[in-house]
Amino acid sequence: MNRMTSSSWRRVAQATVVAAVAALGATAARAGECPADQRVPDGRGQAMGPAMPQGVTDVVRAMTDLSREPLALQGRAFRLRQLDIQPGGIVPWHSHDNRPAMIYTVSGEVTEYASSCAVPIVHRAGDVAPEKNGTSHWWKNTGSTPAVLISVDLFPVDKPHMEHDM
Repeated sequence: MNRMTSSSWRRVAQATVVAAVAALGATAARAGECPADQRVPDGRGQAMGPAMPQGVTDVVRAMTDLSREPLALQGRAFRLRQLDIQPGGIVPWHSHDNRPAMIYTVSGEVTEYASSCAVPIVHRAGDVAPEKNGTSHWWKNTGSTPAVLISVDLFPVDKPHMEHDM
């Protein structure tokens, strides 16, 4: 019988964990997305919403300048934020045409109003929302408890005045 080394077992274990996380992520990413039969051309979905945040706390937890990493991606930072949205709170209308992101709903429930979806999209704890080119939207906590979101994005470093751009 062939014996596997400790490092071989570690690689197998790591590959298994990565595959499991990817499988869970694929399932979660489907939850909270616009239903396929409700997708519409950009601009024909939900109307533009409020322009100012309301009842939301935006804390940048970490930021990495990607120009200094092996990837050497100039002009971008990898940013992680926590958004706490109170009941009735609003993340204002914004676009992701130049700033791809992923939003993970940690707790609570929020409703997204997207320009490319004919109906509002409800995001519950555990849901992941991809935000990419062609995504313009606003969010509202329509529930009775605070919602906590984690956002990761590729932030354009040439816009430091927009550090808390939703």
